[in-house]
Parts: sequence; C-alpha cells; structure tokens
Amino acid sequence: MTRTTPPRPADVAAVFPRLGPLARTATRLHPRPGSPSRQDSSVGGPLLWPSAEPWPHCDGTHWAPDVLPATSPADVRLLREIRSAATSRPPEDRFYTPDERAVVERINAGHPCPAGPVALLPVAQLYVREVPGLRPPGGADLLQVLWCPFDHPGETMPRTELFWRSAAAVGGVLTTPPEPAAMQHRGYLPEPCLLSPEQITEYPLTVELEPDLCEEIEAWSVRQKAGALPGSAYEGMEEMYYDRELAVSPGWKVGGWAPWSFTDPTTQHCRVCDSPMEPMLTIASREHKTGIGSWTPLEDQAAAASSPDAVPPDPTTPTQVTIGDAYNQQIYACPASPEHPHTALVQ
Repeated sequence: MTRTTPPRPADVAAVFPRLGPLARTATRLHPRPGSPSRQDSSVGGPLLWPSAEPWPHCDGTHWAPDVLPATSPADVRLLREIRSAATSRPPEDRFYTPDERAVVERINAGHPCPAGPVALLPVAQLYVREVPGLRPPGGADLLQVLWCPFDHPGETMPRTELFWRSAAAVGGVLTTPPEPAAMQHRGYLPEPCLLSPEQITEYPLTVELEPDLCEEIEAWSVRQKAGALPGSAYEGMEEMYYDRELAVSPGWKVGGWAPWSFTDPTTQHCRVCDSPMEPMLTIASREHKTGIGSWTPLEDQAAAASSPDAVPPDPTTPTQVTIGDAYNQQIYACPASPEHPHTALVQ
C-alpha cells in the first residue's frame, strides 16, 4: 500500500524565502482500513503488548452516561457493519431492514455504564523503522498510544497514555487484551487501519508567523485564488489558500507543524523540565477537507472524485475517529526527554 502526496501547487519557500528556515519534516501516516498484525504500524490495530505487563485502565471520573448514552465496542462495530451494508446497496435500497433497524434502535438506546476502572482502547502503534520522525528514548523502537473511551469533566477529548518499548524485549505477547465494558463516544473506537508513512515538508500556519510576513502571504493567497467560483471552498476566503494547501497537511501525522484552528497558538511547556514541547502526533478526524484536494494522495484521487453513490468507506474518514466537531487531537512531546509526560490539545 503506497500513498503519494502530489507536488505542492507552489514553492512557497521560493516565493517567501523567510519561510525556508521554518520548514519541518512531517510524516503523513495515511491510515486506510485493513487487517494489521502486532508486527505492523497501525491505527486501531492489535498491540505488541507484553503478557507480563498489566493492561492500562482509567480510574478517573468519567462523564455521566446520561449526557450521552453509553454503548460498547462490540455494538459500535456492529453498528458500523449495518451502516456499511445499507449504504453499499443501490441508492433506491439504502434503508435498514426491519432486523437492522431493531439492532440500531437497541444500540442507540444505550445501556447502563458499569462502575469502576475502564480498560483503555488501542489508538496507534508506530514502529520507528516505519515512522522515522519519531524520537524514542534510548533502547526503544516502538510507540503505543491508548486512550480512555470516555470524556472526563472539563475535558473535550479522550485522555491518552503513551508507552515506549523495545519490540525485541517484549517476549510473551498478550493475545486477548481486555476491552471496556462500555464507552461513551463511538468516534473513540478507531477502525483497524494499516499505514503508509510518507515524509513531506510543512510550514507554519500564518497565525504562527510574524505579522508582516502573514500579511504578505495572505495578500499573495488572495491573488492566487482571485475569481473563486461561487460555492467553492475559497469563495470569500481566498486568503486561506496558503494555510489550507501549502502549510500544514491534514490527517494523521507525526511531527511537522500544529494544525491550529479555533484557538490561538500557545507554546506547550514540559511539566518536568519546562522545555518548549513539539508536535509529536496528530490524531485527525478527517484525512482531507471537502473541496480542497491538493493534499489528497494520487492513489486516492479517483475515489475522492467519484459520485456520492460510491461504496463506502468514506475516504476522508478511514479511521472513523471523531474528536469533538471533527477536530484534531494534537499530542506534544518534550524534545529534551521523550520519557517526560506528554500533553495534548484539541485543534
């Protein structure tokens, strides 16, 4: 499986030489539905977890189930199967059967949430050999990311835990890890996906640039998108051209620049050593935005341009992860020591 980002529509570092020193390498992960093994880098796949190491649980205070009815990982998978089956039928037959509707109504009704610690769900497993942008601590070559499938009071994203390890030192493998008896957000269950890591070059969004350079780039963007068609992604927003298509790539990625959206950029400082932290992993709700296709891999462009009657899955949401209202969860790591606690923001 290969995914190739098209050449950028413009060489912005040549147009604006001040951007050159700000270039960063990002690794787009390009998750796509598949059947990963424990030896694969993956999103939502099985983890190479030592059988001698307890599976992590969250014992925090979870958001009350009456806010959003709880369900279970098994029911979420069943609901996705039913929806996929229905939407893959001819347009005139895209309705639930009576049996399917009964199952959907049962799942939507939810069920009581049991008390006690909640088993974490696998989010991503990344081998350094496949994702060279990772900065592991000494002796480690594997990063595993898990999260709690419930929100917590005052939080608007899943609470993550990161584990670095040496794959060769794992020994016996836990073959049947526990799953949470309940989960609150269906978008917190990643669909198993294989990865096709690809390194690209990114530049910071205009909100992170000096004001004068920001103004120059926005004026240039307006000229590039002058005459945007009514109803297009750039009608009345021509100044966003650089940010959307030349700066920060969409989708799951390691490294690069942060995809700031509804908040202003804020430097994240390590709680241990106070070092400025750097973007490590972007967990994305979407791989690309409707109407903005320059980041769409060459191998996916035919599917992205196909008719609404195309058979799912939706190429923009391969992992079926949703953070808030289709935002990103940005994980930051300490460049001085990867073992220091990470932090995360919704962007």
